[in-house]
Amino acid sequence: MTDIVQRGLYFEECEVGARYLHRPGRTATEADNVLFSSLTMNTQALHLDAAFSETQPFGQRLMNSMWTLATMVGASVTQITQGTLVAQLGLSDIAFPAPFFHGDTLYTETEILDARLSSSRPGQGIVTMRHTGRNQRDEIVATATRVALMWCRPVGEGEQSLEGTQ
Repeated sequence: MTDIVQRGLYFEECEVGARYLHRPGRTATEADNVLFSSLTMNTQALHLDAAFSETQPFGQRLMNSMWTLATMVGASVTQITQGTLVAQLGLSDIAFPAPFFHGDTLYTETEILDARLSSSRPGQGIVTMRHTGRNQRDEIVATATRVALMWCRPVGEGEQSLEGTQ
């Protein structure tokens, strides 16, 4: 029997130019929007007030963009950083080019943009990635660049594959 350990990628496994499609998608609900907005003390009427939102340009409530960002980053964890992240160093170039509503489904992909060994932290590397979120109509609803400090492969683990076979 083969033992399979679920984990993200070690630094050496982050191939610049590789693109990861994170599936399944995540359908956004009204409860997601209300709970996230309430927990973060965001009282923006565009997220919480249906009657007010109907009078605004999109005619309905918008999903809280920080929920969209957090869900997009979170969708990447299993494939890329689960158990191999040391620290998130930064988020930049965040944009929300199209509206995202209750009932829309967020599909996320991640492209590895850069990977370099840390000059100050032996055994760790810095990986830059771009997350892109699309709705079910394939419209880009969010983008963000993320920089993560990640573990290098432990000494003695060799070239073991993700499936646990050599």
